[in-house]
Amino acid sequence: PNSVAVVGATERYGSVGRTLLKNLISNPFGGAVYPVNPNKPQVLGISTFPSIAACPTKVDVVIVILPAKAVPALVQECVDNHVDHAIIISAGFREVGEEGERLEEEVKAIAAKGNLRIVGPNCLGLMCPTSGFNATFANLMPRAGSVAFVSQSGAMIT
Repeated sequence: PNSVAVVGATERYGSVGRTLLKNLISNPFGGAVYPVNPNKPQVLGISTFPSIAACPTKVDVVIVILPAKAVPALVQECVDNHVDHAIIISAGFREVGEEGERLEEEVKAIAAKGNLRIVGPNCLGLMCPTSGFNATFANLMPRAGSVAFVSQSGAMIT
């Protein structure tokens, strides 16, 4: 991607939002990284933006690290801003029962109307060692090579 927004980026040590942002900036993939946090002027020394719309260029990928109840509105913001892809790290969907299932169906319906492709929810993220793209909260980036690994379980790699 040419640009990635991390919605839920934070300074809090050990948090998913901090780890994921640090992974993105520590493994250069050639694109811009925009931390989105309306409550902080900077995260990890990088200026933040209050929303996806406030980012200086079109955002290709949005990484979502928010409470599940906030995700449908953010997915709508992605659609409104012509974002192509979202990686929803957030948990609290189908895996927690009826309310979570309703939220997940709402997210899917909004995304479908806007042609937004989604990885997740409740996932580790996505990484591509050959390009340096690490949009996960995993502790390590694997070496580039000729083997691909796809898992439905985030626990497989952490």
